[in-house]
Amino acid sequence: MKRSLLITQFVCVLALAGCGQSSQQDLIDFMEETKRRPKGQIEPLPTFSPYQPFTYSAMTLRSPFEKPIPIDESAAKGGRAVAPDLTREKEFLEGFNITSLKMVGTISKGGQLWALIDDGANSVVPATVGNYLGMNHGKIISTSSTQIEVMEIVGDGSNGWVERPRIIKLEEKE
Repeated sequence: MKRSLLITQFVCVLALAGCGQSSQQDLIDFMEETKRRPKGQIEPLPTFSPYQPFTYSAMTLRSPFEKPIPIDESAAKGGRAVAPDLTREKEFLEGFNITSLKMVGTISKGGQLWALIDDGANSVVPATVGNYLGMNHGKIISTSSTQIEVMEIVGDGSNGWVERPRIIKLEEKE
């Protein structure tokens, strides 16, 4: 036992002797050379022009990524005259683009089915048949537990109006 302890101590002394006095002259030379170099100057920060805000005004137009809805012009010309009621007071959900509105659920109140609509601005608004939503005079014509049917009144391009149906489906969380 004493012999193994003696051998272990001898190996430790040899290891420590090997770690002793090593030459660090290359490190000292590098430090002195770095101190002798001329000091550089930091370039001044570039001047930035002030931010010019941009107002996106095409939000109310149809998205270029949606398919255009075909309009049956023969039915629009020969049928009843369609025009929005411009004297009517606007409802809250008419301030949002219909593509940004999402149906997130339903609730039954007083025997009537109300659709819960997320307006995209962190609030959920109840709406039922007869309420208006979207920027194109959209009126809810029916609600079910899975979708809302909306009839929009849009310009036909020749100073007239035409009805355009839309469906907002219930968005389910995964």
